[in-house]
Amino acid sequence: MLREIRTNYEKFELTESGINPNPFEQLRTWLEEAISGEEIEPTAMVLSTLDVQGFPESRVVLLKELKDDGLVFYTNYESKKGNQIAQNGHVAVVLFWPKHERQVRLKGTVEKISESESTDYFKSRPIDSQLGAWASPQSRIIESREILDQNYRLYLEYFKSREIEKPPHWGGFLIRPAYFEFWQGRSNRLHDRFEFSLSDDQWIIHRLAP
Repeated sequence: MLREIRTNYEKFELTESGINPNPFEQLRTWLEEAISGEEIEPTAMVLSTLDVQGFPESRVVLLKELKDDGLVFYTNYESKKGNQIAQNGHVAVVLFWPKHERQVRLKGTVEKISESESTDYFKSRPIDSQLGAWASPQSRIIESREILDQNYRLYLEYFKSREIEKPPHWGGFLIRPAYFEFWQGRSNRLHDRFEFSLSDDQWIIHRLAP
C-alpha cells in the first residue's frame, strides 16, 4: 500500500537565473508565497537538536520572525529543546510546503534574543497563550491533564487584577544559519536542489543532483 503512494511534482521550477543569491531573501520569497498560497501552517518548521547522548530530537515549532541574519522562534527555555540548545547550540531546521512542492533545509547555531524583544512579543500574544506559558512546565512529566487545567485556573485568577508578565523561563531564540538547501519538486524525481554554504561571510551556491 505505502509503495503505491506517489506524487509527480510539476508545478514550479528553480533555476540558476531564478534563485536569489541571498538565501534569506529566497526564503522570504518562498515563505510569502506559502502564506499567500494558503499552505496549512506555513510558518511551521521542524527543529532538530541533540540530546546529551548525541541522539537527534525533532519537533515542530513556529517561525515568528525572519530577520536579515536569522530565524526567530519562541519556547520555554527549561523545555527539552531549551536545555539541549544550552548544551549544544547546533541545530537543523526543515520547512515543507506541500502545495508548492517545496522544502528548505538549514543548519546553524542558536542564541537567545534580547529580553526586551521576548517581552515585546509575549505582550502581543493572546491572553490564553500568555497564561499557557505560565501554566505548563514544558517537557516535564505530569500525572494528568488536570494538573495543566488547575495551573491555568490558578494563573487566570492570579493575573485577574494585574498585568500578565513574561515568565523568566520563556523567550525567543535566533537561529543563525551557515547552510541552506532549497528543494523544488520536479517531474520524474529530477528535482531542483541548490545549496548555500557560508564561507568568509560569502554565500557559495551549488546545484545538487536530486
